[in-house]
Amino acid sequence: MAALLGFLTDHKDRPLVFFYEGRPVLPGYHVTEVKAGRFDALDCGGNPESWSEIFVQLWDVNEDRTHMPAGRYAAIIRKVTEHVGLNEPAKLTFEVSDGVRPMQLYRAALPRLTDGAVHVELAPRPASCKPRDRWLEEEKSAKACCGPSAGRQPCCG
Repeated sequence: MAALLGFLTDHKDRPLVFFYEGRPVLPGYHVTEVKAGRFDALDCGGNPESWSEIFVQLWDVNEDRTHMPAGRYAAIIRKVTEHVGLNEPAKLTFEVSDGVRPMQLYRAALPRLTDGAVHVELAPRPASCKPRDRWLEEEKSAKACCGPSAGRQPCCG
């Protein structure tokens, strides 16, 4: 989230355009709600999990206006994080609906500057198994460290 806010602040006067399902949000989109919270849970392996998350609700409607400036969006998010006191890195989730279809959950890619606007691609947020994800990360790290490679020093015991 910090990378997104930093980028938006650096390009505060440029239009902010979110893309999802292969198309841009309409120019009149609204940030209808921003929620922040801290969550404590048990994953499917019985392991305790804790995280902070910000949910940004985008209402994808067309009104007589242009896309929101990036700086305005960044100011909205900063105001919420200050109000709720989120100091640590928070997971950022987008809830998007056109007011007819149910809201869908998305995660944001890093922003990029394209055609004079800030573009942020939203991808569907899949479910995951945290114990499996941790195991896969450990396997990937072990292979990167211990796998055969010319000139690499062994790091495994």
